[in-house]
Parts: sequence; C-alpha cells; structure tokens
Amino acid sequence: MVASSIDLGRRGKVCSAFKPAWWCRNPHQQTLWPIFARHRLKVNYHRQRLELTDGDFLDLDWSDSVNHDRPIVLVLHGLEGSSQSHYIRGLCSALNQHEFRPCVMNFRGCSGENNRLPRTYHAGETGDLDYVIRWLHLHNPDMPLFAVGYSLGANMLLKLLGQKDPEIPLAAAAAVSVPFELSQCASRLEKGFSKIYQHWLIGSMKKTAIRKADQHDTGLDIPALLKTRTFREFDNLGTAPLHGFRDAEHYYSTDSCRQHLPRITTPTLILQAKDDPFMTQDLLPEEHELGPGVQLELSDKGGHTGFVEGHFPGLSRYWLENRLVQFLTQANSTRAVRRSENA
Repeated sequence: MVASSIDLGRRGKVCSAFKPAWWCRNPHQQTLWPIFARHRLKVNYHRQRLELTDGDFLDLDWSDSVNHDRPIVLVLHGLEGSSQSHYIRGLCSALNQHEFRPCVMNFRGCSGENNRLPRTYHAGETGDLDYVIRWLHLHNPDMPLFAVGYSLGANMLLKLLGQKDPEIPLAAAAAVSVPFELSQCASRLEKGFSKIYQHWLIGSMKKTAIRKADQHDTGLDIPALLKTRTFREFDNLGTAPLHGFRDAEHYYSTDSCRQHLPRITTPTLILQAKDDPFMTQDLLPEEHELGPGVQLELSDKGGHTGFVEGHFPGLSRYWLENRLVQFLTQANSTRAVRRSENA
C-alpha cells in the first residue's frame, strides 16, 4: 500500500509516496541540503516562559500569537536543536499557512538561555513533555492538541505515548526520523560519513557542558568529557551521570522508544527513510511492534529529516512539511466528525 493519507484506525507499515529529487538521492545530500541550501525562513515567535515546580523553567515559542482559535500543534526539536532549527521553522511556516497554531517546546537549555538546574534534557526525558502537554490542554481546553517530534524529540514523544497513552490529551501525533534504538544509532554514527554528524553534535554538546560547568558544580569530569569523540563516550561521562543513569548503555536501554511502541493507541504517524544515516534498516520495528493506530510510513530515500523533492535544485520542495500538514489536517477533520457524531 502506498500512503498519501493515513487511515486513523489502521496500524502497520505502508510505503511512502515520497519521491526524491533526481539530483538529491544520496542520504547525506537529503540530510544536508535543507540545512545549507534552503532559503532561511523567517518565523516570528512570541515567547512564553513556564516556571516549573523544581525551580527551573521551559520556554515555549509560539509562531502565531494572534489567532488563538486554531488547533495547536506542539513541535519538538531534535538533539541540540531549538525553535530556530531549519526543520522547525519550515514546519511552523507551513502550519501557519494551514490554519494551525504551532508552539515549539525548547528543551531545557535550548532556548538561548541556560536553564537553572545542573540537569538539562535527553532522549527519554518525558517529564517536561508530559507537563507541557497537560499545561496546554488545561489552558486551551476547547482546542484540539497535536504533537510533532523530530529525531530525539520523536523518541521522547513516542516513549511518552507508550508509557501513558491514553492519559495524554493529544488528538494525534507524528514522529519523524526516529532513533528507535539509541545504542545501535550511536554505533551507526561512529561509521563512515555519519561521523560528521556525530562530530558536529558532540561539539555542540561540549559547549553546553562547559557553560553548565561555569554555572554549577555538576560533578562531571569536564576535561575528560572534552576529550570524548563518540556519543557513547560522551553519554557515559556526561548524559548518564547527570541524569541518574549508571552508564550510557543503561540510558540507551531505558529510554529507547522501540520497546514502548506496542502500547500506543493515539493515532500516530511515523515518517522514516530506510537510508537514514543516523540508523540502519534492521532497527525498523516489525509490524507486530506497532500499537493500535500507529502507522509506520517508510520511504526508500529521504535521509534524516530531509525528504527533498523537485525537478531542479533552485525549485526544490520539502515534502516532509506538506505530508505532516496533510496528516494533521485529516486528523483534525476526523476528530471534528467524530465529535459531531457523538454530540
């Protein structure tokens, strides 16, 4: 089956309708083209700060602060991302044009200002996400609420749904370029050209660690942390001890979302490319691992959060954003019909 829409009552794997641009078929081209070649979209954000019970804060960036009668889409960025990430700005721009109200959750320390506590965020940190979703629902009880997560944010979202669904008040959710098994993804990023992504991300994480060390006595061995070259080494010395894990493997095994997929009942679309350079195809979940309503839409090409199409480089199109808008529009329409039938 080729998917151009999602049957919200169906589960399983389907083939994506995405066709890569003929000049952009390599997974690394797909991954990097939107970063370096796309016109920088200007998105006007309105920031809202949430004070948390543990004394820290989270910054939410709303990209439409005027039309409060639109369905809300909570958007979750990836590792070392923010509301300024190219894929976040692209989606927010598309959502604003299609009668949705995007709200970007900047994870702790990702909004351009250090968070107050020594801890930051990680791929399995669902407490903050749970809090934000419930806060949005409480303050917008009459508005349908959706969520879209990318990469690390996708793992976070799927893990939360698997743990607490159907308690989570989301009408539907979407996850893009998911690192289903964190340990194997870390190993994949130690090989070939994918080491470039690892190098860039670890460099950014090291800068964050230095800023945190200037702010707090984190108890971390910063000189040793700065010598790390792989995610596994960094997570062993940094992420794991800072967030209460024994080591990197304990963190990876506890927080990988694949084990939580069977319990997801919320209508959920997962968009994944088989050539994603952050993972290998054997990490893709099997049909029986997908919970009720979960649809895994697979494309042969697309890279990591890429999905670039178009006849010429100067006329490239970003299929991913259109697909997400299509899914959310259908999910919102289906929700409205069901509410009308039950009225």
